Amino acid sequence: MPDTAKGPGTLTEFLPKLLTVWREGYGLSDLRADALAGLTVAIVALPLSMAIAIASGVGPERGLYTAIVGGFLVSLLGGSRYQIGGPAGAFIVLVSACVMQIGVPGLILATFLSGGVLLAAGALRLGTYIRYIPYPVTVGFTAGIAVIIFASQLREMFGLTLAGAEPGEIVAKVEVLWAARGTVTWAAVGVAALTAAVILGLRRVRPHWPGMLIAVAVGAVVVAGLGLPVATIGSQFGALPQQLPVPALPDLTLWRAALPWAFSFALLGAIESLLSAVVADGMSGARHRSNAELVAQGVANIGAALFGGFCVTGTIARTATNVRAGSRGPVSGMLHAVFLLVFLVVAAPLAGFIPLAALAGVLAVVAWGMAERHEFAALLRSSWGDALVVTVTFLLVVFRDLTEGIVVGFALAGLVFIKRMSESSGMRDAPEAQRADRVVLHLEGPYFFGAAAQLGAVLDRIADTPRAMVLDFAQVPLIDSSGARGVLQLAARARRRGGQLYLVGLRPALRRALEAQGAREPELRFLPDLAAVDAELDRAESA
Repeated sequence: MPDTAKGPGTLTEFLPKLLTVWREGYGLSDLRADALAGLTVAIVALPLSMAIAIASGVGPERGLYTAIVGGFLVSLLGGSRYQIGGPAGAFIVLVSACVMQIGVPGLILATFLSGGVLLAAGALRLGTYIRYIPYPVTVGFTAGIAVIIFASQLREMFGLTLAGAEPGEIVAKVEVLWAARGTVTWAAVGVAALTAAVILGLRRVRPHWPGMLIAVAVGAVVVAGLGLPVATIGSQFGALPQQLPVPALPDLTLWRAALPWAFSFALLGAIESLLSAVVADGMSGARHRSNAELVAQGVANIGAALFGGFCVTGTIARTATNVRAGSRGPVSGMLHAVFLLVFLVVAAPLAGFIPLAALAGVLAVVAWGMAERHEFAALLRSSWGDALVVTVTFLLVVFRDLTEGIVVGFALAGLVFIKRMSESSGMRDAPEAQRADRVVLHLEGPYFFGAAAQLGAVLDRIADTPRAMVLDFAQVPLIDSSGARGVLQLAARARRRGGQLYLVGLRPALRRALEAQGAREPELRFLPDLAAVDAELDRAESA
């Protein structure tokens, strides 16, 4: 839940968690704990940031720029106590497609513009609604991303040599990679397998060790020591710079081409960052401020773009590592960025020895962890609706488009919800309370557009009742305009046949909703209960 101490209508929801931590009291022991947590996260983020950047079609240094600048700003201004910002695997597909279409300058501008979109979303308090994306959609989306990330690493994992550019679309990608199967470099396969084995092995026997960094270092030592014919960062990209670039505005002349990508980046970034914040809340018992988090993500994307970085978002794996490492608050995230900057300044030349196959092994393990296999299988077994939503979302993400998968999945989940709510709505007779001159029906559940069509057929059969028709709304929590229209139509039919429609048990909010749609006396009657209806009928009969 969002942390809004004074309610959603106040500025408290935009207050950075850093200020909250300082107001609670922050001492030297807290700083020591945050420094250790920040160093731990930086060790995890170092190979991941470069691997994600390379997989996205840009140089590894841009991944570090993104983690340093974006990560610092997310922790400085964010609404989550433990959120770690940086480049994320979920963006690989979008970023690589953007680079292929409008180039790196267009990518940087799209990142810059997405920051503005996220700022606007936070200011409009849209973070509250983004949190309501259904669980089957997030599982299908995440599993689809995992498949795409794994497919994007096949070339480096097998050391393939392609005649042309590698396609972004997964079917075409697999076809091209299969056609190049004769160029497999077995040394690259071995390095990738060794890297994955070291990571998974250390997770089992030494879970607190920095498995990814150790695995990459082992791969680099093996390749350099044995002189293996495996591409490295140095052979592919040259030496990394040892400082941040001078900040500069992106090329604004590309705004027309970059704007659609900016909205896609903003949507995915908002979902990913808030999902990561929710995970951190579940691990720590804290509560994040969703709209403050969106504002921070917006500022971070603008800042990263100024330094030549790309999309920044909350990263689930690094955020979880931060919580487990004993973080006390946002200072650990800020220090993680500082430690990455120190690495860039001091040890950048060492990165040239890192094999690309080792980074592919890292991302293969990340993809395996992202797949959410057990959750996916559980949703397939749970109900036909959940199975449909998670499957369609997954297939659209893998074979069509990330945004399309989210939008269609959300729409399907909405339809499934409507059907379930309609089935929960019903109507029952009350035979023990019936009189010859009236019919009483008790409505149960929400009376909205999904239920109105279903209940309309039942209401039609009492439209011929000559005297009183009574609808008991005591068990109805809400009514929408479609439900109100159905009530008006029933009242009109009853009056044409010389009868009268009575509504009893209405809550004040329901009566206001009906009156707003034109449901007023004498077209129908509002009475408090059935006894009042009987009394009115008795008076009319006596007269």
